[in-house]
Amino acid sequence: SLTFSSSESADEYTDDEDASWKVRRASAKCLSAIIASRPQMLSKMYQEACPKLVDRFREREENVKMDIFNTFIELLRQTGNVTKGQGDIDESSPRWLLKQEVPKVVKSINRQLREKSIKTKVGAFSVLKELVVVLPDCLADQFGSLVPGIEKALNDKSSTSNLKIEALAFTRIVMASHSPSVFHPYIQALSGPILSAIGDRYYKVTAEALRVCGELVRVLRPNFEERSIDFRPYIIPIYKAILARLANQDQDQEVKECAISCMSLVIATFGDGLQRELPSCLPILVDRMGNEITRLTAVKAFAVIANSPLRIDLSCVLDHVVSELTAFLRKANRALRQATLGTLNSLVVTYGSQIGSSSYETILAELSTLISDGDLHMAALALELCCTIMVDRRSVKNVGLAVKQKVLPEALTLIRSALLQGQALQALQKFFAALVQSANISFETLLNSLISTAKPSQSGGLSKQALFSIAQCVAVLCLAAGDQKCASTIEMLKGILNDDSSTNSAKQHMALLCLGEIGRRKDLSSHIQIENIVIESFQSPFEEIKSAASYALGNIAVGNLSKYLPFILDQIDNQQKKQYLLLHSLKEVIARQSVDHTGESELQDSNIVKILALLFNHCESEEEGVRNVVAECLGKIALIEPNKLIPALKERTTSPAANTRATVAIAIKYSIIERTGKIDAILYSEISTFLMLIKDSDRVILLEIIPTSLLTNVHKERCEDDNCILSFALCSMCDVQLSLR
Repeated sequence: SLTFSSSESADEYTDDEDASWKVRRASAKCLSAIIASRPQMLSKMYQEACPKLVDRFREREENVKMDIFNTFIELLRQTGNVTKGQGDIDESSPRWLLKQEVPKVVKSINRQLREKSIKTKVGAFSVLKELVVVLPDCLADQFGSLVPGIEKALNDKSSTSNLKIEALAFTRIVMASHSPSVFHPYIQALSGPILSAIGDRYYKVTAEALRVCGELVRVLRPNFEERSIDFRPYIIPIYKAILARLANQDQDQEVKECAISCMSLVIATFGDGLQRELPSCLPILVDRMGNEITRLTAVKAFAVIANSPLRIDLSCVLDHVVSELTAFLRKANRALRQATLGTLNSLVVTYGSQIGSSSYETILAELSTLISDGDLHMAALALELCCTIMVDRRSVKNVGLAVKQKVLPEALTLIRSALLQGQALQALQKFFAALVQSANISFETLLNSLISTAKPSQSGGLSKQALFSIAQCVAVLCLAAGDQKCASTIEMLKGILNDDSSTNSAKQHMALLCLGEIGRRKDLSSHIQIENIVIESFQSPFEEIKSAASYALGNIAVGNLSKYLPFILDQIDNQQKKQYLLLHSLKEVIARQSVDHTGESELQDSNIVKILALLFNHCESEEEGVRNVVAECLGKIALIEPNKLIPALKERTTSPAANTRATVAIAIKYSIIERTGKIDAILYSEISTFLMLIKDSDRVILLEIIPTSLLTNVHKERCEDDNCILSFALCSMCDVQLSLR
């Protein structure tokens, strides 16, 4: 219906009552609905519908043409949604098919950009914009043919604000997504209209033009080490156009913010050619920091300038900037405090020697108030800034004293928090490492402070997470202090475990966790019989010490697989009473390998076959705890070696032993994770076999396979065949809405 019949051509409409445009418009809308609701048909759409849609860009009726543009945009959006993160190597994939159509699309759009209709041109730029979003770098060969259309849209007196905004938005997106060299032949043609648009009376046009100018700056000087184009003639015109907007306070907030951001890019990129202009420009940016409306943007602007490899001379405003930023750390605005911490970090890295020690003391005093579990992200940024200051100004006694008196007590309080994790925990570890390397506080003092925080308080003992956090910080501290300090600490921890008279279970618990964390990061084979000392704690009457010993043994093995992994495997075979704890140690080894792929090959080459044989032998264990640990180990190994594990697990779905089948079901559950991996393609083709365990007569297997099917539906979002009906049924049985899919 989108094509004319033989008696109707694009240029011959003799009947004033012709109503065929209604059919074409309805066809376009119907096609758009199909594209939106049937993404699995995208490849067919590109083969059959796309050529006709592109051909119909020449539609005579403007309203129909807009609907055709919108239909094509919907096709592009669906392609982006469905193929997100995928390549275009497969010749049947929508992305590959779209790539083949790009020259035809550009050719057809170019015709529309030559039309008189403003509405048509706006629609054409919208199509191009969406095309670049879905296929970045797709216009490298065709951009030159689009330049006249962009120039005309920006220069023509009949152009409306909407057309200018669309043309500028497309130019910005295409510049951001393509190599700078693509635009170098057209800089002269484009720079004039873009700079003229900065002076436009309508604020939205001005704001978009300033954003484009930011991209233009990056295109002109993409590399500071080599000069691919002579950018010098463009520096002053760009600077003056932006300065006119920056200096004018009587304008819209969006324009003010864009002018500040764009000027920071100009200074960071061309600062070596603007040395005379900087003393008059930088104070304006500082003044914008004093205005509550533009404060956040100005703070980010100074971060951009500070990060410039040109090391821009900020001596005329540096003290004022640092003073203002320090005051912002007390503000209630979270986004402002976050940006301030990042900017201060950049300034300290680049201009640390020019900042006075009194300023550092004030900064550190303010940072100490941000280090708490009330906002862990802010605490992480504050700790990172502390580390930067200590590294840059480690020789200044006042700085070291301020860290010791203000920051350290807050850090020791934070480490006791049950909420501490992720970026904040990593920042805290770096903080203790930087602290011991700065030599302002002795290693022994820091170690004693950390271990003291692990002692139970009057309100009760610490959470499990807090104990692990302390152990990790102790390990990082020991490694940062050097081999000698680390060795003496390990001997001290061994002494705690060897002390038969010691009745302090909390102290032994902490010693085991610390040994495990140190062993994971450093080979402890030089410490004789350390594995036997740890395994003796399996006899403890306290469950938390047994668990800590299992954790420690597994992590020590991670530090030297070739020595300690055979020991663990041998103990599993020979020590039936300790089997459960030893399997937990093995689980630690495997889990670390599945996350940290640097040690993956060592595990595969040396012991993978023996590990699998041992685990499969224990699949039939009568102890449910043993089976669960075995299943988790198998699931984690499947992430490392899916080619070996998935077929082996599939084979055991038909095992006569119900316990083995149940273990397989649990193992598959542990192998399904949210992040993509090499297991996905292998598991996809075999998942139906595992889901068919729903028909198993054993109730335990049924209970294990249900959550596995839910994970399959929620995380994998796949399966259109009959096997998927089975997992839908499982979702219904669990009273889970099908909308989760």
